[in-house]
Amino acid sequence: MAKPHLTYLKKNYQGYLLMLPFLLVFFTFTVWPVVMSMGLSFTTYNVFEAPRFLGFENYVKLFFNDSVFLTAMQNTFLLSIIVGPLSYLLSLFLAWMVNEFRNPWRTILTVVFYAPTLSNAVFTIWLIVFDGDIYGYLNSILLKMGLISDPIQWTRDPKYMMMVVIIVQLWVSLGTSFLTLRAGFNTVDRQYYEAGSLEGIKNRFQELWYITLPQMRPQLLIGAVLSISGSFAIGVQPAALTGMPSTDYSTHTLVLHIQDYGNTRLEMGYASAVAVVLFVIMVVSWVVINKAISSVAPDEG
Repeated sequence: MAKPHLTYLKKNYQGYLLMLPFLLVFFTFTVWPVVMSMGLSFTTYNVFEAPRFLGFENYVKLFFNDSVFLTAMQNTFLLSIIVGPLSYLLSLFLAWMVNEFRNPWRTILTVVFYAPTLSNAVFTIWLIVFDGDIYGYLNSILLKMGLISDPIQWTRDPKYMMMVVIIVQLWVSLGTSFLTLRAGFNTVDRQYYEAGSLEGIKNRFQELWYITLPQMRPQLLIGAVLSISGSFAIGVQPAALTGMPSTDYSTHTLVLHIQDYGNTRLEMGYASAVAVVLFVIMVVSWVVINKAISSVAPDEG
């Protein structure tokens, strides 16, 4: 007698065949590199020579002998705590507000808020805004208003660098999460709103809390994962804005630490150990996000 799971596989083999190309790409470029990184994290490996096993030496060095790694972890957590939740809430608010408009304004505003994710030119614009001389837009405005007497080095002074990165990251991180939540608003059946009005729902905010959000749990979860866990992988933005390495490593993150040891120093074993630590942090964040979204917007029925 055939086992139930084999019968299920035979019955749905066409679906699995259609999934096969994606599964092959996903395994080759996502699963396999993660497995390789875990293995290499216990070795010393410079690309040109065969890996040499070190045990937990790389991890001991990370947490006890590498002050830059600890700074990078602190900066990464700071960015994730501030940028992740704020980006998610801002994406949700903007998606809700845009959904209240009628076309063509709805489409135009969707493109406007999604556009920053499509081009790296956004960094050039922000560098002009935060330029450290008198011609930088922000310095020019503050000087004319008499709020400062000398130009501020926004991207070179450790007092301001993290603030600049947070502002720019909030802007560029809206795109994908915002688009996911925008699509989620379109999936809510209008009949629920009609039923809600009969049950005493009186305004848009009550509709959002009692009807819309519970019906959007999948989109809320995806948006939260993209915004919050994605904030742990910030690296390109600080490097483009404040340089690599930044002054006093003020905006150095775990991703930049991986690039430093992996691409520049070719210490792939050590870089893999940093990557594994970052991977574990992101997995834990995914679990926490899933539980948090489930408690706020539980499954219907």
